Amino acid sequence: MNRYLTIALPKGRLGDSAIERFDRIGWGDSISKDSRKLIFIDEVNFIKYMLVKPSDVITYVENGVADIGIIGKDSILESEAEIYELLDLGFGKCRFSIAGRKGQIIHQNDEVLRIATKYPRITAKYFDLRKQPIEIIKLNGSVELAPLVGLSDVITDIVETGSTLKANGLEVLEDMLEISAKLISNRVSYRFKYEKINTLCELLRVDKENNNDSNY
Repeated sequence: MNRYLTIALPKGRLGDSAIERFDRIGWGDSISKDSRKLIFIDEVNFIKYMLVKPSDVITYVENGVADIGIIGKDSILESEAEIYELLDLGFGKCRFSIAGRKGQIIHQNDEVLRIATKYPRITAKYFDLRKQPIEIIKLNGSVELAPLVGLSDVITDIVETGSTLKANGLEVLEDMLEISAKLISNRVSYRFKYEKINTLCELLRVDKENNNDSNY
């Protein structure tokens, strides 16, 4: 068993917040934000960091290339991957919401509601529980465009400040769930590297409590 603990970190704001946490607990000295390298190795604590595209974090963890990773709850729910969710890290907070034009009815009983989204699984489950028939239109780009051009009635998406919605004449109609960054683990790694993973969890938990993280 490789004695290094491999950690997949998402590039971007979520990853920057994660690196700050690792710095605070004394585990981030080997990571350079200014470098274009994708792998950083801490030879003292036996840790390997991988910087990957956010959408790929779960893939690396589920397949055992990374032992643990940091990713938003939205990605976990959408992927339905066979991983362990270990800890709410308290940053990267936002909402997963239904948005559309003001006054748009989102629970129409027997009438089909057309929804544009990047998250078809989360959306389908949410409306299935509410017995609302829907047609899901899967998009990869800016979903805000869909109701403006008549492609959909509403959208479901991550909402941070709501400024993009407002700029396009849309608004949040209903919040579906709260989202934040989570620490996840490969199932086999959690068994064989439990002690080190548990140590990291405790360090991050204490850091969260002491710093009362509330940044979005």
